[in-house]
Amino acid sequence: MRKPIVSVSAIFGLALLLPFSSSAGADQPAAPTLTVSLVIPKQREWSETIPAGGWLKPWQEAIIASETGGLRITEVLVDVGSVVTKGQTLVRLSQDTVRADIRKQEAAVETAKATLAKARANADRARQLRPSGALSDEKIAERLTDEQTAISGLESEKAALESQKIKLDQTTITAVDDGLVTSRTADLGAVVSTGTELFRLVRQQRVEWQAEVSAHYLASITEGQSVEIRGPGGRRIQGTVRLVGPLVSTGTGRVIVYVAFPADLESRVGRYVTGSIELQLTPALTVPETAIVFRDGVTYVFAADKDNRVRRVRVETGRRRNDEVEIVSGMEQSAKVVAAGGVFLSDNALVTIAGER
Repeated sequence: MRKPIVSVSAIFGLALLLPFSSSAGADQPAAPTLTVSLVIPKQREWSETIPAGGWLKPWQEAIIASETGGLRITEVLVDVGSVVTKGQTLVRLSQDTVRADIRKQEAAVETAKATLAKARANADRARQLRPSGALSDEKIAERLTDEQTAISGLESEKAALESQKIKLDQTTITAVDDGLVTSRTADLGAVVSTGTELFRLVRQQRVEWQAEVSAHYLASITEGQSVEIRGPGGRRIQGTVRLVGPLVSTGTGRVIVYVAFPADLESRVGRYVTGSIELQLTPALTVPETAIVFRDGVTYVFAADKDNRVRRVRVETGRRRNDEVEIVSGMEQSAKVVAAGGVFLSDNALVTIAGER
């Protein structure tokens, strides 16, 4: 039986190839995991802020009530949510009874005028006859008194007529100021009493924030300071401190700060919002919000080194503004931070640098 013959040259060639192929696999560089952009932290001047929360409430409310009673509502011209102007008609009351009373009072005025004319004529004759002695002093005094009584009676009837005309005007109920109607109790056909509340409105559509702030900050808050809240859809809304409440709650140790906003603030009265009151300016080292990575309740950023590898750096954050976050500690100002996409990176990962800003 013939044995296989292996060429010496083949064995020698195989021995030469094996070390080279093993060395080539070991020296092959790792592939970058991600292409990222780097950002250098920026030094800003940001104001220190006091966090606060509170309710949006009307700056002032106006109550629209009936000034007359016993009349039926014949027209309701506005509803909740209506924007009204000062003097605009809101409700009309029945005028039939009032107009009848006016006609009756006008007749009473005419009667009083006739009574006065008669009394005045008698008084004039008494004055003329006084020198002749044809009338006694008692009779003359009586006629002069009747004249004064008739004058007073006419004035009384005129005042009553004016009162009826005022009541007629009161059957048309108008807005006492510009504003937004927030409540309506006026119902068509209802008979109102004097003082019955029919509407409630936010004067001049001005809404204010009644923010509750710890009394610890009381000495730092003054009128006119800037305030920012988060409005509908996360929109930032700027306001100013209008008034610092004079009382500190003994139960919570907090004080109410009244914050004024523009009249066109598009937000609901009665809504609870959070915000901050701005104090003096202080330095802030900031990075974009997209550079922040949250893992297991801890905040990190990824910083790149000269070898294009990124390392995970634990940081503490502070204030936030305009899509930027303040880094309080854990990072140097000279660091080059991954601007976005850190959530897809691991510590010591190799990356491709797309740009730096």
